[in-house]
Amino acid sequence: MGIQGSTRSPCPTLQNTNSLIKMKDYHIRSSDSLGASDPSIGRRISGPDNHWNSKVVLLHGLKDDSGKFNPCKGVYVGKRHSWFRPNMNSIAFMFVLMAFLFLLDSLIVSIFGSINFQGSSTTRDSNGREEDSVSYIHEERSTVQMYGRLLNLASSSLAEKEFKQDSLNFWEEICQQASKWKPCADRKYPTSLGKPEKSNGYIIVSANGGLNQQRVAICNAVAVASFLNATLVLPKFLYSNVWKDPSQFGDIYQEDYFMRILKDDLDIVKELPPQLKSLDIEAIGSLITDADIAKEAKPNDYVSSVLPLLVQNKVVHFLGFGNRLGFDPLPPDLQRLRCKCNFHALKFVPKIQEVGSLLIKRIRKYYAAHRQLDKQLVGDFTPSISSKEHNDAIGSSRYLALHLRFEEDMVAYSLCDFGGGEYEKKELEAYREIHFPLLIERLKNSKPVSPKELRKLGRCPLTPEEAAVVLAALGFKRETYIYLAGSHIYGGSSRMHPFTSLYPNLVTKETLLTPSELAPFRNFSSQLAALDFIACATADVFAMTDSGSQLSSLVSGFRTYYGDGHAPTLRPNKKRLAAILSENSTIEWNTFEDRVRKMIEEGQRVRVRGSGRSIYRQPRCPECMCRTLGSK
Repeated sequence: MGIQGSTRSPCPTLQNTNSLIKMKDYHIRSSDSLGASDPSIGRRISGPDNHWNSKVVLLHGLKDDSGKFNPCKGVYVGKRHSWFRPNMNSIAFMFVLMAFLFLLDSLIVSIFGSINFQGSSTTRDSNGREEDSVSYIHEERSTVQMYGRLLNLASSSLAEKEFKQDSLNFWEEICQQASKWKPCADRKYPTSLGKPEKSNGYIIVSANGGLNQQRVAICNAVAVASFLNATLVLPKFLYSNVWKDPSQFGDIYQEDYFMRILKDDLDIVKELPPQLKSLDIEAIGSLITDADIAKEAKPNDYVSSVLPLLVQNKVVHFLGFGNRLGFDPLPPDLQRLRCKCNFHALKFVPKIQEVGSLLIKRIRKYYAAHRQLDKQLVGDFTPSISSKEHNDAIGSSRYLALHLRFEEDMVAYSLCDFGGGEYEKKELEAYREIHFPLLIERLKNSKPVSPKELRKLGRCPLTPEEAAVVLAALGFKRETYIYLAGSHIYGGSSRMHPFTSLYPNLVTKETLLTPSELAPFRNFSSQLAALDFIACATADVFAMTDSGSQLSSLVSGFRTYYGDGHAPTLRPNKKRLAAILSENSTIEWNTFEDRVRKMIEEGQRVRVRGSGRSIYRQPRCPECMCRTLGSK
């Protein structure tokens, strides 16, 4: 990445007023061969201002030709008339020319505006879902700010610290104990269950949700198949009308590698044997939905309700299988198997690894060192660097990845107020009525919690503005390169402007990759999410705004497992942060910094996984990781 603030030509950045929607429009225009160098586009952007300047110059020229204004009105009028008659034709010509220029400009704007609208009337968000551009007209509204005073203080602080040494370094893990934990879920133990001599039947799993929900479902399916002594059929992914992604296991993960890594633990086949393919699984009672299995179910629930069906019919099909296996109590060998599946068996296919590697190389500009994290995620595509590139590169290549969860569905579901006024309130109410009818019914039968109270309880998604002031309080400088995962932010530029005013070096996969490089992934939301997973997991620092999201949980767990104590993750406590931000009108910046830093440091403490906690998010436990001698 080079020294913070150095020139980085391969890394496109978002300017302060650019919205993420506009970035997508840029790619649409570029694909139609309307490049930034096209003079007509330049006129469309700056035409009206240029013509106004032209008018000012022309009028100024007329005034100069007429001589200076004289305090004596009669003398001035006389001069004006004597000058006007012989130059009447020139004046008429100028007015005609100006009228022609205005007419030409209007014509060009209408032509290219029509082309741009037609080219972007149907777009896809970063998750591959189709969206009508008309629904994003509201994104051009004025900037929304909730903490203007704090934002100004943050801006002043960043300006003061631009050339100073970092006082606190959140680029590194604050606790040395983090490096004491090493990956070891793939080790063989004498107590390992191993494969059963005889299989009780076949388990089919159809996972729903996006990439991260599917990943959890796969690992849970491996554990369930193991303790039921069953053969696992390679999991399938359900098609969703929301995600519109037909990707299957082999489109995202390496099938043969997955089967080879787990071959000593259970049998995995790619499809059912012929004698079972023709069975009507629903008719024989072997179709099991989420309604049949409780959330966070225990192994005994499967033994009592699923095992008899498996033995009788030789096949069961888990439809929509998701978070249906709890974390405790579970035998250590099964916990270890889940970790082995998540951290060792699931490798992205070469197509994803290659573009993920390209993504990282472009944001870093060059690769300083090969780490275990990089190898696990991009395999043989780990970027190399030539001696010439090494000599040309200056300084470090650090970047921060941010998972900013401020999508419209999350914002609407939260029932919080985000300072957008009556328009925003009505817009989110309309969204809830369409997409969350069950929530609407529940609200009718319960006492509503006020938006102010929801914010105090820490139930509101962090806005881009809030994320920006937190990063500023932690000492990240203005020139910090930030990779934004997802990139579809509710409110567009009206919401992102406060963030980019503090941190303009903001990039996404859409800005780092060319349209042709992104084209193979455009209609596959899970594959696009895999690119975000790679960019976030390999970042020097990973920051999240919602610790409950699946992407943030899995990425932070991956960084803990393979980071060797050098992959810090920043987790804000939303309840504590809400209390701090509530003092926006009076709090001093130094006090704000201190309190935010203490909050983040608390979240970075090295903890052993607690009972019932996700083993994918918190792998520091004897079943997943091993502590070196001498550690406490």
